[in-house]
Amino acid sequence: MQVSEYSFKKTASLSDLAGFDENHPPDPKLIDSCVHCGFCLANCPSYRVIGKEMDSPRGRIYLMDAINEGDIALNTATVQHFDSCLGCLACVTTCPSGVQYDKLISATRHQVERNYERSFSDKLLRKLIFSLFPNPDLLRILLVPLWVYQKSGLQQLVRATGLVKRISPNLAAMDSILPNITAKSFQDNLLDVMPAQGKTRYRVGMILGCVQRLFLSPINEATVRVLTANGCEVVIPKNQGCCAALPEHQGQTSQAKALARQMIDSFADTNVDAVIINAAGCGHTLKEYGHILEDDPEYRDKAKEFAAKVRDVQEFLATVGLTAHLSPLSDRPLTLVYQDACHLLHGQKISVQPRQLLQQIPGVKLREPIDAALCCGSAGVYNLLQPEVAEELGRQKVQNLLNTGADLIASANPGCTLQISKHLQQQDQQISIMHPMELLDYSIRGVML
Repeated sequence: MQVSEYSFKKTASLSDLAGFDENHPPDPKLIDSCVHCGFCLANCPSYRVIGKEMDSPRGRIYLMDAINEGDIALNTATVQHFDSCLGCLACVTTCPSGVQYDKLISATRHQVERNYERSFSDKLLRKLIFSLFPNPDLLRILLVPLWVYQKSGLQQLVRATGLVKRISPNLAAMDSILPNITAKSFQDNLLDVMPAQGKTRYRVGMILGCVQRLFLSPINEATVRVLTANGCEVVIPKNQGCCAALPEHQGQTSQAKALARQMIDSFADTNVDAVIINAAGCGHTLKEYGHILEDDPEYRDKAKEFAAKVRDVQEFLATVGLTAHLSPLSDRPLTLVYQDACHLLHGQKISVQPRQLLQQIPGVKLREPIDAALCCGSAGVYNLLQPEVAEELGRQKVQNLLNTGADLIASANPGCTLQISKHLQQQDQQISIMHPMELLDYSIRGVML
């Protein structure tokens, strides 16, 4: 292992080294469970692109241990390697020793945000991201100027000049994944309670997401129709906010906890059998509420109870079974490739269920891509913070999906959908990408593709 850029030898001035504080640093017991076998390297997307040991899970664990021991500092040289991690958790799936890297990198990122002074430009970018994306009310206000930006031709001009990319690759990356603003983006067609069709089998709550409720609202509408068609009464609290996924994954401790409390409160007294989510990254965080609020005496038990009810919509439907009649989506066999979102596959261990549901649609055939478990590069806001690595991963992912020869791509996470759509467009590919709930909705309603 190459560690020449660091000195792990103790010095006389260890007390002067900036390091982790005592508020939940990376657990030494979890660190020691890593036997440094290297199985994680081939499955780590950042290591495969960057090619440096310290940009792998094994390398980062070395750094965590060294900072814990006071051998090296928490500074720009070390933080860059924690920042390069996508948090895709592929290493957790592949590790033969069962190292809980997810807990280690989460603890580290919260430490970084408390104890490391970022550059002014980096702080400004992160302030923009974490003020905007977890705030659906603010996003809704921005819909009009964004619509004007797109429809006036200004966006096309900005992209053609390449000026923004030269000024700020991060802002250019933000612009590159901006979905098309349509009339649906301004509509709210979902009632507080959507009744089940026929006999009510379950009463479920539904989380709308932040970006998805505005920019990809047809997915939420399709999800509600699928649930109601299969005997579910759907409760949608309109005071729900962000699930806290984006700030939690990037170590924004206070914001993540506040958003988690708000979400729990919004579902209080709804008496639902399950809380349904149709976005992979959101679902993973919602199931972690017990951990996020473990130090909150008022919300600790509420968080555990809430998290125990959270189900990904595909996980839920595969368990309770479909009762609605399904029709073919095409007058010929339809070949699909299902894109595994990392926080479903690695974070929630949900992989078989989406495929089982899709294969119940008459005429559907599934194909599997190579490197199916490799991250697409979206990873929450990773493609905005680390655009160069994300670009390479997005290009690889789309090429692997296209190589299957499928007619359509199914994706169950808005971040993945936006990232893949961007790279399909860059490669002048016309293949459609849809959420599995949209496909089930079409099949239930008899809509042909």
